[in-house]
Amino acid sequence: MDILDVITDLSHEFGTAEYVRAGGGNTSAKTQTTLWVKPSGTTLAHLKPSDFVALDRRKLGALYTANPPSDVAAREAMVKELMAQAVLPSSHGRPSVEAPLHDSLGARYVVHTHPALVNGMTCGKEGKAACRQYFPQALWVDYVDPGYTLCMEVRKAVADYQAANGREPAVIFLKNHGVFAAGEQADDIRALYIMVMRTLQRHYADRSISCKLPVGPEPDPAEVAAAREMIRQAFADPTLCVAASGAFALPDGPISPDHIVYAKSYYLTEKPTPQAVAAFRQKHGYLPQVIAFRAMVLGVGQTAKKAALALELAMDGALVKQLAEAFGGIDYMTDAARTFIENWEVESYRSRQVQ
Repeated sequence: MDILDVITDLSHEFGTAEYVRAGGGNTSAKTQTTLWVKPSGTTLAHLKPSDFVALDRRKLGALYTANPPSDVAAREAMVKELMAQAVLPSSHGRPSVEAPLHDSLGARYVVHTHPALVNGMTCGKEGKAACRQYFPQALWVDYVDPGYTLCMEVRKAVADYQAANGREPAVIFLKNHGVFAAGEQADDIRALYIMVMRTLQRHYADRSISCKLPVGPEPDPAEVAAAREMIRQAFADPTLCVAASGAFALPDGPISPDHIVYAKSYYLTEKPTPQAVAAFRQKHGYLPQVIAFRAMVLGVGQTAKKAALALELAMDGALVKQLAEAFGGIDYMTDAARTFIENWEVESYRSRQVQ
């Protein structure tokens, strides 16, 4: 089977809700000279072989010896330009920002996902210690801002691991982010994910923590319609869309980059009056995308898809919070980490891909 057919099949297999949400996660395949990586903002489940962005690995290597500016915006602009220069003329699209990280691993195939079962550990206060206990052959990387900084940190960690163990790690856990699996064959990737997911499922079962999120009864359609009109008036936007579910226990802060991108870091948990919405915006700097009141949770967006994604990521975050109780409780992202994601051009681009 062709290398692009293999990575497309893997993308579809690990592009389900069990592993990623919205445009999260990324996949890649490589030869000695070329790296094919998922385009930024696209979904794994719908990738075609022709969608992958092909990069010249030699040109991409210029990133690793570059002298980046200290200014964050200037640094990220430099990275964006160097990555664009590495895209082969026969290819198109904007490569995933994590393409250099994929390139830094020697294995032919790399699959990066954000399963709630995994993030229960990576977002847990005791996650690092548990990783050492349950996955002694894996590499754990403490939270680092995505993009260039993360790539360089992982490159160093992988080199140190290889020096100590005589091989690269096949599994890498990133705090408050997700997991990478790397292998020469597609079945290597599958076996790694089976091992990771089954190990974590046993851990949750041993602690009597459900892997399903309890959600209250679906709200009455008339209640949802009334809430939608209330929100439209409070936002002064008569075209806003709303997605609704029964009540569930919302998280209290930022969990991972994907949760911030699609649902923001904080939620409005009171009646969405104009005064409450204005106060929320004054405090957080943005309008709420998730609102909980009257025994329901509502996703809010400019389109039906964006509203549904906000609700979906809020539910995923709630499940991560629930699972993190098996690892000492949830460890939210710091304000500095949250602010970086909220102001990062790459994530703004990714969010704009949702129609």
